[in-house]
Amino acid sequence: MTGLDDRQKAFENKFKHDEEVTFKVMTRRARLLGMWAAEQMGMTGSDASDYAKTVVMADMEEAGHADLIRKIKGDFTDRDLDFSDHRIEKKMEEFLSIAKQQVMDGK
Repeated sequence: MTGLDDRQKAFENKFKHDEEVTFKVMTRRARLLGMWAAEQMGMTGSDASDYAKTVVMADMEEAGHADLIRKIKGDFTDRDLDFSDHRIEKKMEEFLSIAKQQVMDGK
């Protein structure tokens, strides 16, 4: 029974690790997207960093990425910036790829 217990423990550890990596990647993606959005709105420095934090928090409101699009689209609309959902989604895809690489590289 020890072999089975060891395999189960190894599986649980791998699952936990994979979930942690996924969380880090998604958080990094949201931060990168937030920094991009801040730049589009003319923010720099600590204002941009603070805004990116609000985007990360918005990403935790619900599963999926609809919350991110809603947050950024709303903020763009408030500032009379016209960005389509599709354009924001494309940036999200771009930043997802970058975030994966950064997390895998330990950055």
